Amino acid sequence: MPTLKETKICVIGLGYVGLPLARLFSTKYPTIGFDMNQRRVDALMQGHDATLEVADELLQDAINDHGFRCTTSLDDIRDCNFYVVAVPTPVDSDNNPDLTPLIGASTTVGRVIGKGDVVVYESTVYPGVTEEECLPIVEKVSNLKFNVDFFAGYSPERINPGDKLHTVEKIKKVTSGSTPEVADLVDSVYNSVLVNGTHKAPSIRVAEASKIIENSQRDVNIAFMNELAKIFNAMGIDTHDVIEAASSKWNFIKLSPGLVGGHCISVDPYYLIQKAQVYGVLPRVMYNARRLNDGMGDYVANQAIKLMNKKGVIVKDARILILGITFKENCPDIRNTKVVDIYQTLREYTPNITIYDPWASPAAVAHEYGVAIESSQPNVESGKYDAVILAVAHKEFLEMDIKSLVNGNGVIYDVKGILPRDIIDGRL
Repeated sequence: MPTLKETKICVIGLGYVGLPLARLFSTKYPTIGFDMNQRRVDALMQGHDATLEVADELLQDAINDHGFRCTTSLDDIRDCNFYVVAVPTPVDSDNNPDLTPLIGASTTVGRVIGKGDVVVYESTVYPGVTEEECLPIVEKVSNLKFNVDFFAGYSPERINPGDKLHTVEKIKKVTSGSTPEVADLVDSVYNSVLVNGTHKAPSIRVAEASKIIENSQRDVNIAFMNELAKIFNAMGIDTHDVIEAASSKWNFIKLSPGLVGGHCISVDPYYLIQKAQVYGVLPRVMYNARRLNDGMGDYVANQAIKLMNKKGVIVKDARILILGITFKENCPDIRNTKVVDIYQTLREYTPNITIYDPWASPAAVAHEYGVAIESSQPNVESGKYDAVILAVAHKEFLEMDIKSLVNGNGVIYDVKGILPRDIIDGRL
């Protein structure tokens, strides 16, 4: 097992989680980033991160001043002794956990890991995946014995895409190890680059469980707010007014209703839901929260249609503008965005739907969802819309004269609750 001074790090998977972490590690340790995507590696080595999680100047400083480099070659990472796996953990079309990326990454580790080396997993999983699914693969491929020839840890990622306040170096990280000595080493490595330190969990399984409930808790809380929005909308009461009033109490947790997309909150709970059922427990609250949140895109579309009908706007073949398609504001991340569900429901009534998003890549959206979007701001010269739905709170939308884009009796629906009350016809 390497000492802290001997640590040479390889981060496997250079996405929203892996790249910021690798860049940070490079400020203290020799660090290499590994990814299977040659285009991604080439772009990073040219000093640009398309996810915008790492600023170009920080990335370029890491490359030029700290020797950080990215590669697709296994030979380049064989000399490392501290491997960090940061690959996605998606679900399949039936919402069952898909461990394919983790299996692939574990196979990669098995091909390069040596005696005394450590592998740390960051990917979000249900308790037991690291030791029951991943490490046996590393053992088999490497012909090394776990906790004899190599060691492991788990430190769940806590990256919040687009968040420039809670950046990776400011996040307090949970750490763990397969032996007390390894736990100390893993904790020391992470502690050495973090401003707010670490929390050392007593076991890998506890660390895995801690991550999965972080996102599940948020999912359940947002589902409750979404359910309240449905109730109060049916009653003709403004949900945001109710939340403002209730939040005057000192111990009320102030949250807002909304679309739950992205790779974390809308996906991770399925991992615990599936594993709980293996143990004979049906997690009804989590399961119902997922169902409710997954249906909010369709609900928003139907609310907009209801308002159009009330104002006498013909829905069939109506011209509709959707503002935003990323899963959150001021961020190019389109993973599992529920704005697509709004679009698909409206498409049953009209083909004349325009989606404008200055942050999202049109090529990425077309590839992922088969939907065309505009990257240039719409204007009145192109004709006014029968309905405008603000789906994402990008800063650019706050500066737009949205009212000027709508016909005289057109509808403005505010999913995010950020537009002036006097210009909207409804909000979630």
